[in-house]
Amino acid sequence: MIAVDDLIALVRNYNPKTNEKLLREAYDYGLAMHEGQFRHSGEPYFTHPIAVAAILTEQRLDDATIITALLHDTIEDTKASYSEVAERFGTDVADLVDGVTKLTNLQLSSSETKQAENFRKLFMAMSKDLRVILVKLADRLHNMRTIKAMRPEKQAQKARETMDIFAPLAGRMGMQWMREELEDLAFKVLNPDARASIMRRFVMLQKETGDVIHRITGDMRSEFENAGLEAQVFGRAKKPYSIWRKMSEKDVGFSRLSDVYGFRVITDSEDDCYRALGQIHQRWRAVPGRFKDYISQPKSNGYRSIHTTVSGRDGKRVEVQIRTRQMHDVAETGVAAHWSYRDGVRSMNPFAVDPAKWLAGLTEQFDAEEDHDAFLEAVKLEMYSDKVFCFTPKGEVVKLPKGATPLDFAYAIHTRIGNACVGAKVDGMRVPLWTRVKNGQSITIITAEGQIPQATWLDIAITGKAKTAIRRALREIDKERYGKLGRELVRSVFEHADKKATDKVLETAARNLRVEDVETLLARLGSAEITASDVLHSVYPELKETEVDNIEPRRAVVGLSPDQSFDIAKCCQPLPGERIVGIGSRGKGVMVHAIDCESLQAYEHQMNRWLDLHWHAGKHPAIHHSTLELTIGNDAGVLGRICTLIGQCKANISDLEFIDRKPDFFRIRVDIELRDAEHLHTVMSAVEAESDVAEIARFRDPSRANQASTPGGQEQASGE
Repeated sequence: MIAVDDLIALVRNYNPKTNEKLLREAYDYGLAMHEGQFRHSGEPYFTHPIAVAAILTEQRLDDATIITALLHDTIEDTKASYSEVAERFGTDVADLVDGVTKLTNLQLSSSETKQAENFRKLFMAMSKDLRVILVKLADRLHNMRTIKAMRPEKQAQKARETMDIFAPLAGRMGMQWMREELEDLAFKVLNPDARASIMRRFVMLQKETGDVIHRITGDMRSEFENAGLEAQVFGRAKKPYSIWRKMSEKDVGFSRLSDVYGFRVITDSEDDCYRALGQIHQRWRAVPGRFKDYISQPKSNGYRSIHTTVSGRDGKRVEVQIRTRQMHDVAETGVAAHWSYRDGVRSMNPFAVDPAKWLAGLTEQFDAEEDHDAFLEAVKLEMYSDKVFCFTPKGEVVKLPKGATPLDFAYAIHTRIGNACVGAKVDGMRVPLWTRVKNGQSITIITAEGQIPQATWLDIAITGKAKTAIRRALREIDKERYGKLGRELVRSVFEHADKKATDKVLETAARNLRVEDVETLLARLGSAEITASDVLHSVYPELKETEVDNIEPRRAVVGLSPDQSFDIAKCCQPLPGERIVGIGSRGKGVMVHAIDCESLQAYEHQMNRWLDLHWHAGKHPAIHHSTLELTIGNDAGVLGRICTLIGQCKANISDLEFIDRKPDFFRIRVDIELRDAEHLHTVMSAVEAESDVAEIARFRDPSRANQASTPGGQEQASGE
C-alpha cells in the first residue's frame, strides 16, 4: 500500500504548492472509513483508492481530483455521508465523490433501453464536472489491473463492459494510452489464447530481428543531429490487442503485419515538427496513404500530431508520430490536460480543449433525443470511432468500418446500386468515390443505366461485401479471364489423355459442340458451363469408352515397382492430373507429393530418394481428398447453399471446420473427395460464383508433411 508521504511526494513533483495538509487528512479519513474492509484478493480495501489516486497523479491533476480518488468509495461503501465529506473537504470534492458514486451504480452493460438511460445519466454527470469520469476511468483501470481476484464470470462481464464502454470513452476523451491499456487488459480476459499467441510471436520476432526499436531510434536521432534539429525520439511495440485488431481488420497473419512498432518524435516547436517530417521522409520511403496531419486539422478532443508510416530497416514498416511537448501533453491526457498542473500552477496549454465546450458539442445532439434507441445510436456514433455511421437520403443509418468510401456505402444498401454507381454526393456536395466518409454524413449515390463495375474499384472499396460484389461482376464481364482458366483446364485434361490441345483441335471441338468460336468455348469452359472432358470427348469420342471403368486406387500412381506401396501426402494433397513426385523411405513405402509442395525442400540434398511418378491417365474414382478454405457471409442459408453446390458437382464433403467466426462472416475449411484436378476446378468455380462467398482457396498445410491421406490406407502401386 502506498504510504501517505509517498502519495504526497507524487503530487508535489508537479505541484509544489499542493495542500499537503488536506491530502493527508483525506488519506487518513479514507483509511479510517474503509477499516476492516478487504478486496477479493485479501488486501485491505483502501489499497484501491490509493492506487486510483496514484494513477491520476500521472496526469498531474489538481488536489480536488486526487482527494476525490481517495474518497470515491466512501459514500457508497462506508458510513460516510455527503454532508460529512462536504464539511471536511468542501462541496467541490463532495459533489465529485457523489458523482463517481452515481456512475458506479449505473449498469452500463445492461439491456439496450436500460443502457440508453444510463448513458444519458453518464453524460449528465460528465456535463456537471468532467473530473468525475476521469476518476471513474482511473477506478476502472486499477480494477482491470487487479481483475484476477474476481470470479471468472465477473471477470468476463467487467472485461466486456470495459471493451464496449470505458475504453472507447477514454479514447474519445483523448486519453489514448488509457484506452490501449484498458483494451489490452480486457483482451487478456476475453481472449487469453489469442493474446498469448501474439506475445509469443513478439518474442520470436525479437529473436529474429534483434532490438529494432533501439536501432531505429538511433537512426532517427542521428538524422536529427546531422540536421541540427533538437528532438526526442521514443519507440515502443504496439499493444497485443492493437495488433490483434489490425490482424482481424486486414485479415492477415502476424508475419504479414508490418507496422507493429510505433515511434514518437517530440520537438520544441511546430516548425520543427515539419522539419523532422522532412528528415524522416528523406531518409526512409513514405508509405502512400498513411500520412495524416492533425496539426493543421486537430481532432475535436484537442489532439494534434503528424502521423506518417515509412519503410524502415529491412523493408519493415514503422509508424511515426511527430508533435511538440505541449501537443504531447494533450495527446497523453486528452481533455484532462485542462486541469493539469506544472510547477504549482495550472499549465496554460494552448492546445488543451475547454471541457465545457467539448462537452457542449458532445451532448448537444443527445439532449434533443427523446427516443432511447435514437439516443444510444447517437452516443455510439460519437464514441466508437472505429465505426462510421452514415445516413441515406431517407435518414436510415448505415454502419461501415472506419475508412469506408461512398462505394462501400452503395454496396451496403444493395448490390444493384453498387454496380450501377457513377458518383456520390456527401452532404449535398459531389465527391470522388475514393473519399473517406465520416460519422454523421448523409450520402446520396448517383446511378446510371448501363454502368458496370471497374477493376479499380477493388482498390477503392474496403468492405468484404463490396469487394465480393465487384469481383463477381468483373468475372461476369471479363471473358478473357475465363478464357485463360478454360485454356489451362483443357490443356490439363488433354495432357492426361496424351493429346495436344492445338488451335485446330479446339476449332473442331467448338464446331462439334456448336459453339461459335474457340474464345467462347474457352470462356464457357472457364465458367464451368461445360467441362474439359466434354471438349476432349467431342474430338476423341473413343476415349470416352475407355474411361467407363474407374481406375483402381492401387493402380492410380504409375512409376513404382510392383512391390512398392504408396501414400498420398496430406501436406499438399495432390490430385490426379497434377504433376507428382515420390519420396522413398527406408522400407518399401513411398510418399507421393505434388511437384510444388513446400515439404520437398527438406529432401533437396537427398535426391537418391526422389522418384519420377505420374498419375494413371484413366478415369479416377472420387476418393481423393482436397481441402478448401472459404470466407462466407454470416447469413441464414449460406452454408447450406454452398454444401448443396458441392454436392451438385458430384463431390462429397468429408469434414467441415469453422476456423473464424465474426458477426458478418465465417471462415471455414471444407474437406472434399474428388476425382481429379479438373473436378476441383469445377467445384471451386461453382462455389466462387455464389454471391455470399467472398474468398475461396485451396488450403495446404506443410506441417502435415509426414501424414498420409491415401483412401483405404497404403496401396500397391502399378508397375506400368
